Amino acid sequence: MNNKSIFNISNLASVLKGRIPGQLVIQYTDFCNAECPQCGMRKTENYQRFKISKEEIVKILDAAARQNIQSISFTGGEPFIFVEELVSMIKYASHKKIPFIRTGTNGFMFADWESADYEYKINKLAEELSETNLRNLWISIDSADPKTHEEMRGLPGVIKGIEKALPIFHKHGIYPAANLGINRNIAGFGKIPIYVTDKNGFYQSFRDAFELFYNHVIDLGFTMVNACYPMSINEDEKAEIIAVYGASSLSKVVSFNAEEKIQIFKALMNTIPMYRSEIRIFTPLSSLYSLINQYCGNSDDTMPCRGGIDFFFINAGTGSTYPCGYRGNENMGKFYDIDIDKISDKPFCKACDWECFRDPSEMAGFLIEAVKHPIKSLLLKAPIYKELWKEDLKYYKECNFFDGRRKK
Repeated sequence: MNNKSIFNISNLASVLKGRIPGQLVIQYTDFCNAECPQCGMRKTENYQRFKISKEEIVKILDAAARQNIQSISFTGGEPFIFVEELVSMIKYASHKKIPFIRTGTNGFMFADWESADYEYKINKLAEELSETNLRNLWISIDSADPKTHEEMRGLPGVIKGIEKALPIFHKHGIYPAANLGINRNIAGFGKIPIYVTDKNGFYQSFRDAFELFYNHVIDLGFTMVNACYPMSINEDEKAEIIAVYGASSLSKVVSFNAEEKIQIFKALMNTIPMYRSEIRIFTPLSSLYSLINQYCGNSDDTMPCRGGIDFFFINAGTGSTYPCGYRGNENMGKFYDIDIDKISDKPFCKACDWECFRDPSEMAGFLIEAVKHPIKSLLLKAPIYKELWKEDLKYYKECNFFDGRRKK
């Protein structure tokens, strides 16, 4: 994947119309085999599980290709439980020439790294994926402390297995990303307090934790890393958000109030520049700056999410389309029955921090304003934001827009 596929005539034409190339997240299944306390889909939860049929996925992908959806993410649950079907769906998306195909795993297949056939199995998986156009593969890691991560996930030995698997994937031209879901155990159990009385100390705890985490994933052999922002929904927001995506929890491990989020985002924003030259960090500084402003009460300074306009989420339980995984009261029906070009709504939502929609909405939203309303855009954002935005864009280009089929 090269920069020309980002800046092609079709995509630039979309921007001129006030739209951006589409993104579709398909929750292929909500089956899971891990015990993560931060997720309502963990295997200990007792509810009916679902998986979207291959026939339905084909119809969805046909519609996605027809409507210029540029990015497809297959998520879960744990999609690699059904690895043969997953690979076949990635192959089909490749056949339909969808340029950005992504999926991820909790890494359960790496936990048996001491087995005699481990290298054979990982080689086989890496080879199968390398024969598709899969662009990005993420592996979830919750903590810089291996024991903490493995206890949270219920996957003993998985960190050693990941370390052993990465060179195998690299040999096949696949460079997985470490995916951090921000939580209180990043530095290990008990390192960050549940009840915060000192916001400066809380900030410093997360600064230290993020540094430990980046050093950890670099040492493991990762070349790319992302952070999922904490999805805490306050009491006054519950009417606005009815989640259909189960990757949320009431656990204090991932529950943060507005002041705590401000300190977390500040800590992340101030840590990232230290590591950008050592590992590709997907998280944009301009988005963190905007989220900090939003939680400081300056919501007008942030770009609204483009969920339901350019970005869409398909739920495993119903197979229906939603603006995102959290606006579950807005069922848009089957994706292949939607005509994206006829959607006339304007972006408005700022109710959650789901980074895979909010980050591109922030960066692309400002691009649209700059192209369509150049004078207005000069007044729209603070000078520091515009500098961060330009720095992010330059960094993204230098990182080949985080191409997971390249080492750098």
